[in-house]
Amino acid sequence: MSRIGKRPIEIPDKVTVTINGSHVAVKGPKGQLERVLPSQVSVEQEDKVVRVLRKDESRLSRQRHGLSRTLVANMVEGVSKGYEKRLEIQGVGYRAQVQGKKLILNVGYSKPVEVDPPDGIQLTLGEKNTEVIVSGINKEIVGNVAAKIRAIRPPEVYKGKGIRYKGEFVRRKAGKAGKK
Repeated sequence: MSRIGKRPIEIPDKVTVTINGSHVAVKGPKGQLERVLPSQVSVEQEDKVVRVLRKDESRLSRQRHGLSRTLVANMVEGVSKGYEKRLEIQGVGYRAQVQGKKLILNVGYSKPVEVDPPDGIQLTLGEKNTEVIVSGINKEIVGNVAAKIRAIRPPEVYKGKGIRYKGEFVRRKAGKAGKK
């Protein structure tokens, strides 16, 4: 049996879970999320605990079991606490600024790069204008937006310039050896 799939999901106060067949809706203080789960699993709720069960022992059901449990757990955590990813910008003259909802990045290109976030995602700056915070209630979308921002100028291995996740280690390479 899946170790992840058999773990129950605790529902905190102020969060309500509505189950309608394979459609799961979670509502909490930060917002509301909905998802249709695969047909190989079923969801049941008892008091403040949600369990994800698989319908049979086929390979596909076993694969979807842990996935579905994790998706529901991420929805519950997202509407109660929310998610955030932090990005660092390193490089001389590299900086970010927020205008309205848009994020404007100056990262060494001839023109600034504008990032327009999808609905439900907030882009803010940290203490300095070299730290970008991507936050929202949907873990999947927060991760995708952070990855797209990082892809604008990924960390470079020779000088270390670029956009990286906070705490990400970039292994540096030695440059060309000089003539003797």
